[in-house]
Amino acid sequence: MTLNNRSIISIAVFTLVVTALSGVLSAQKPSEDDYYKITTFETPLDEVIEACGFQMMPDGKLAVCSRRGDIFMIDKPLADTVTAEQFHVYARGLHEPLSLALKDGWLYATQRPEVTRMRDSDGDGLADEFETVADGWGVSADYHEYAFGSKFDKDGNMVVTLCLTGSFSSAVPFRGWAMKITPDGQTIPMTSGVRSPAGIGANLDGDLFYTDNQGPWNGTCGLKPLIAGKFVGHPGGFQWYDSAADSMGKRPTEPESGSRMHIELDKIPELEPPAILFPYDKMGKSASGVACDSTDGKFGPFPGQLFVADQSHSTLMRVFLEKVNGHYQGACFPFRKGFASGNVGVEMTPSGALFVGGTNRGWGSIGTRPFAVERLDWTGKVPFEIKEMRLTPDGFELTFTQPVDPETASQPGSYTMETYAYEYRSQYGSPEVDHTKPTIKAATVSQGGMSVTLTIDALQRGHVHELTSAGVKNTNGQNLLHDKAYYNANYLLSNK
Repeated sequence: MTLNNRSIISIAVFTLVVTALSGVLSAQKPSEDDYYKITTFETPLDEVIEACGFQMMPDGKLAVCSRRGDIFMIDKPLADTVTAEQFHVYARGLHEPLSLALKDGWLYATQRPEVTRMRDSDGDGLADEFETVADGWGVSADYHEYAFGSKFDKDGNMVVTLCLTGSFSSAVPFRGWAMKITPDGQTIPMTSGVRSPAGIGANLDGDLFYTDNQGPWNGTCGLKPLIAGKFVGHPGGFQWYDSAADSMGKRPTEPESGSRMHIELDKIPELEPPAILFPYDKMGKSASGVACDSTDGKFGPFPGQLFVADQSHSTLMRVFLEKVNGHYQGACFPFRKGFASGNVGVEMTPSGALFVGGTNRGWGSIGTRPFAVERLDWTGKVPFEIKEMRLTPDGFELTFTQPVDPETASQPGSYTMETYAYEYRSQYGSPEVDHTKPTIKAATVSQGGMSVTLTIDALQRGHVHELTSAGVKNTNGQNLLHDKAYYNANYLLSNK
């Protein structure tokens, strides 16, 4: 075959186009899908499964509870594909169960009015024994009165967080409180000041945290420690101190509306601040389930960190915590978007799979499905991320998942920072207030390139420090997968 000039030119143009396209594709920024894969389960056509709580069972099945009052068992939930045939009804007719736990062969469900335990004694796949474990709180017809329960701690205790009646008050006993449930079924008032909880979980040390949502006395959504005897911000349930004197002591001073959290901390000894603030709409609008990566690397390069769902944005957020002056605080980072519905329940398995359940009923969500059951798995690839953001006396130390490029990471201009606070007030939510723009004076790269120390002029106590690291690259010239970080500085460190 003989090629004429026109054929030669066509082949040359085609080669140039293919080469150009290959270059464009290779230069594309990696996506979250490259590192963490979402598997959406097929659910039975005739069931509405608004998944809000999970529990892995000893036989390898996964229990999932739905807001609609049902509990299902899922066969082989770690399979590559999960079909509708793998879902089986385990129990019906519960009152909005939102959390599950397992102890001594019994499955425990936290419902609005009580914690119930159940089991299948005859082996037919259906629960046939039901027992009330604890019901030491009130319930009315108000739709806000959710109840979320923890897993059991090493001593066999469970903690339940109780949403207020509406957003502002507590019409029935202990709404707006966290209650400790002992192995013998006692319900003990533990922590006051809860507003609208949507998830509860423990870190590797066994310390409990819950998510609270924007509203009265909550300028934005937050992750709050649950500590016995403490007050976590909303005074709407203060009248129940009269019934909780044995475990709680005296009623705290009511905070001043319109103040700032760090100012009230110095005035109210019982007040415990949020460890993390999730800047409103930047990170989400409705923080929910909490899971800890206890898998020692099976879920990726963030062992020991917390993963927090957001219902409105259909996302997962990542949280790094440290203790400063004896209190938890730290940074939150974007992690994974693209879930099918509004994320509520999350459950980390020992194998490194994270189950995520959702609903958009009552509140809309970016995820368009009315409900979903999903699983998130690490692909084995390590994303280039800020792994940790630690406070120093004059700035922050950033630890990365991969070595940074010394040239870009050492330039102060590769980073920008702004700070802001939220009003601590009785009105619903708060705008960002008290903005500042600290100067990043120096960026010092460690030997080996795994960390950078930022020297910053004018850190602000009580502010979220929003860091953007858009100019930082790794040694392969790749930008960060997520270049945003938000550190909540309830306390600062002294240079002394």
